Amino acid sequence: MTKVGVIGAGPSGIIASCIAANRGHEVTLFEKNNMIGKKLLITGKGRCNITNSSSIDEFFDNIVTNPQFLYSALYTFTNDMLLDLLKEYGLEVKIERGNRVFPVSDKSIDVSKALERYLLKSKVKLLLKTKVTDIYYDESKFKIENDNNEKYIFDKIIITTGGVSYPATGSTGDGYKFAKKLGHTIVSLKPSLVPIEIKSNYLDQVRGLSLKNVELIAKTREGKLIHKEFGEMIFTHFGISGPIVLTMSNYINKYIPNVNLFIDFKPALTDDKLELRILRDFEKYKNKDIKNALVDLLPKNMIDWIINNSSIDPNKKVNQITKSERKKLINSIKRLNLEFVRLRPIEEAIVTSGGIKVDEINPSTMESKIVPGLYFAGEIIDIDALTGGYNLQIAFSTGYLAGINI
Repeated sequence: MTKVGVIGAGPSGIIASCIAANRGHEVTLFEKNNMIGKKLLITGKGRCNITNSSSIDEFFDNIVTNPQFLYSALYTFTNDMLLDLLKEYGLEVKIERGNRVFPVSDKSIDVSKALERYLLKSKVKLLLKTKVTDIYYDESKFKIENDNNEKYIFDKIIITTGGVSYPATGSTGDGYKFAKKLGHTIVSLKPSLVPIEIKSNYLDQVRGLSLKNVELIAKTREGKLIHKEFGEMIFTHFGISGPIVLTMSNYINKYIPNVNLFIDFKPALTDDKLELRILRDFEKYKNKDIKNALVDLLPKNMIDWIINNSSIDPNKKVNQITKSERKKLINSIKRLNLEFVRLRPIEEAIVTSGGIKVDEINPSTMESKIVPGLYFAGEIIDIDALTGGYNLQIAFSTGYLAGINI
């Protein structure tokens, strides 16, 4: 009987443990928290966005980093298989906007309870409040020490300790230290799915302003397009947040600091069509100051910023606006530059971008190419996706693949 140690009782660690145990191995699962799946409880704003019901083919459009590495994992253990498994252990689910899958109860604790039942039935030895402090590899055996100076010997181990986002949930980067000691390369860690800090004299004025149907555009300083994202965003006291901002962070984190950001407030209109619209508004408000003539076109809180960016006197009458000034106004509405400062800290990120280099892991088994018998799964690997349940499915799928190949 093979002795298997699994470090980290998040989604990938739990499923890896259960699959390995059900294959007849003796499995010990280490978790430094006093409960399993602590980070799971805060996903989906406490409702747990378990997975996405889109086809697996569509998953790859939503994986930003190293999607090709995940073909075996996602096709071996699909979203349908995950939901069937959770249903077997008492979890009923529902599908919402964007094919996001949630528990019917809207309570993430119910996902955790289903996984607890799975662990119990699989007869995994679960050691809570047990922090692994060191790992040694010697003569084809792995020696593990915990914070109580207890020592364990395993034939194989799976490291599923997650990233470094939300460290209060236990994701403090322990696994990177172990992996590095065992000879692996760590791709630099970056925040992903996180708000963005910008610099502007108008932030206090627009704080709390929510924008819909706008386009956020990122380019390098040389003008090369990085990514465009259409949808909703919000201004905060430090900068910008909301769905399109979180998504954008995932694309720009590899380019920092070489990033310029722009908002297009009217992406459905070309410059020419926007000019016709502005001329109609100017005719309607021809005796008004320009700052009072844009109320039909722009959110009130944004008008001062747009006018200032256009270098137009806000008290100038509409009928005094020159063609050159009108062009500057159009440019500001279509391409308002947001002075990028940084992404918010990695501790606030939904997921960690970066991690163990995928070239050093067999994508068909999740086994290390450097140390036989060493496996990885979940967020610790240099893989990440957009919001919508994709990251959790990746954790479950890679955990399954590791467990089935032990």
